Amino acid sequence: MSSFTLHDQNSAPDAAKPLLENSQKAFGMIPGLHAVMAEAPGLLEGYQLLHGLFLNSSLNADEKTVVWQTINVEHACHYCVPAHTGIAKAMKVSDEVSNALRDETALPSAKLEALRDFTLAMLRQRGELAAEQTEAFLAAGYTQQNILEVILGLSQKVMSNYTNHIAQTPVDKAFKPFAWSKKA
Repeated sequence: MSSFTLHDQNSAPDAAKPLLENSQKAFGMIPGLHAVMAEAPGLLEGYQLLHGLFLNSSLNADEKTVVWQTINVEHACHYCVPAHTGIAKAMKVSDEVSNALRDETALPSAKLEALRDFTLAMLRQRGELAAEQTEAFLAAGYTQQNILEVILGLSQKVMSNYTNHIAQTPVDKAFKPFAWSKKA
């Protein structure tokens, strides 16, 4: 078992202190993921930047949640699934959408299902999609911009999911009610 430091303002490297301050302001706490990432300030800064860019993408709250949670569930991230369940609630995403993502059951619309399928294909095939897969995504009502935004969300989630796997980041108290584990 790895034991990574959960940094706070006192223990963090100097370059990470303003980044943790940003986390405190944004979330009202320093999420455990950010506390771990603070060990490598460039990682935390990159993660925060990608998170902000993805939040400002053209995807709506349901679609952002589909991208994030599809990747979190596929990677079996013990930390990010509960965290993004809480984030989804704050973004007013329905429990129907959140539960379908967590449980890997049907989403409430064909368009959201197409987004999940496309996101999984991007992840599993490492971007090597067949023309038919891209065409199906576009036919569902998405755009080339959305294709690239899925890549942006995937990049963000690789940073967090991999960090949480290696560091075994404990789930924050605020997200413990949404605890999750991948079904066998």
